[in-house]
Amino acid sequence: MRILFATTEFEGLVKVGGLADFAAGLGHALARAGEQLRVLLPYFGSVQGAGEAPVIAELPGGGCLRELRPRPRGLRIWLVDQPHWRARAGNPYTAPDGRGWPDDGPAFSAFSRLAAQLAGDRLGLGWRADVVHANDWPTALVPVWLMLERVPVASVFTIHNLAYQGLFPASSGAGFGLPPWLFHPEALEYWGQWSFLKGGLVFADRLTTVSPSYAAEIRTPAFGEGLDGVLRARGPDLEGIVNGIEEDAWNPARDPALPAHFSAARPAGRTQCVRSLRAELGLTVADDVPLAAFVGRVQPQKGIAELLAALPQLLELPLAVAVLGSGDATLEAGLRAAAARYPGRCSVTLRYDDGLGRRLCAGSDLLLMPSRFEPCGLTQLYAMRYGCIPVAHAVGGLRDTITDATPAALGDGSATGVLYGSGTAAGLVGAVRRALSLRADPERWQRLQQAGMRGHHGWGPGAAAYQRIYDTAREKGTVPFFI
Repeated sequence: MRILFATTEFEGLVKVGGLADFAAGLGHALARAGEQLRVLLPYFGSVQGAGEAPVIAELPGGGCLRELRPRPRGLRIWLVDQPHWRARAGNPYTAPDGRGWPDDGPAFSAFSRLAAQLAGDRLGLGWRADVVHANDWPTALVPVWLMLERVPVASVFTIHNLAYQGLFPASSGAGFGLPPWLFHPEALEYWGQWSFLKGGLVFADRLTTVSPSYAAEIRTPAFGEGLDGVLRARGPDLEGIVNGIEEDAWNPARDPALPAHFSAARPAGRTQCVRSLRAELGLTVADDVPLAAFVGRVQPQKGIAELLAALPQLLELPLAVAVLGSGDATLEAGLRAAAARYPGRCSVTLRYDDGLGRRLCAGSDLLLMPSRFEPCGLTQLYAMRYGCIPVAHAVGGLRDTITDATPAALGDGSATGVLYGSGTAAGLVGAVRRALSLRADPERWQRLQQAGMRGHHGWGPGAAAYQRIYDTAREKGTVPFFI
């Protein structure tokens, strides 16, 4: 099958969040399964490791298309090299003033249109897609442009986070190149604005999101971000598929970021990781005091306000806390204040640091995930693989990937973490207390760690599910259109 995969992130080239891991992990798995995959990606100024890849086509609107051929065979990356993408040298979504880039609407609409044209081989590359897979709001107009360009290729659209919708003023539509009739409640209009995300939801042949629980949640007013009605209407076409991880890349037995290696069969090296991490973070608590870590974006969605509210009670326990991440300025200021208030007991590192994130998974006892909502989450999968027990709010993919340490699950050896139902500071504190009580029994704690480390969270099942989705999208035929 020939798959055009439109994305704005790809691990190893450009990463802001989990989309990069999803694109690379699923892409590699599909290529290993024998599919022909072309990943279409803007050549942002922040793209790493691509160099001056060979030019394979000149683009009608200026610029060129470059091609990378990484392993495995069957995977090629097409980089859209244009000046406005190269100008985005930092965060590809956020300009230096902290807002979206001023040309977001026209730029991502044109990128989506190019994806549709490439799918239909309009540039004469001798390759035509059987299906196009678009991801999140920056590429959500791909199904719309397939319709407008009359390219009879099936489309799949994946929702990674419904909260990010790509909203633009009603007056800006002309800059997108879209016909005015699309500004309609049954199409791209959303409360008097253009919604790029809604374009994908309405016009894609099949919809997916990144866990079954999140797929159910976003059809409700509580989690639907005002689009739950659209998603209920598309219900038969929407499916939740849990993300995987690249298990070769996340392997504590040979991770170069760790000071020592270990595995479920040979766990001794983890002790050195624990000691080394505490020294690296400047923690001064006794060696037997547990360490709880948070690794992720510092955003309201991730429950940082709840974590800050819980910190005074958490640090009254025999516990140290380490935070790694960056994002919202107000929340970052709160975390800095907490670190100053609890020196040697609370470590805060406000940046993205992949190596430190890996060492936190390898050297912490608990991973805190107080997310208000969580489409899937990947950090809990990394943590379990590295022997760190997740303590998580039971929402979205966290519910689907963590088996709560109930008496029954502890008894049959399936428990891998601690889930809690109330997304409050009190709920988090109560769950941490429960985790610490489990840790007080070394044999029971080791069983928890072993269950997580021995679990399989690779992309094999997910890739097979997406192959099935692609097949059903092609069998269904493209969404009918009337112009």
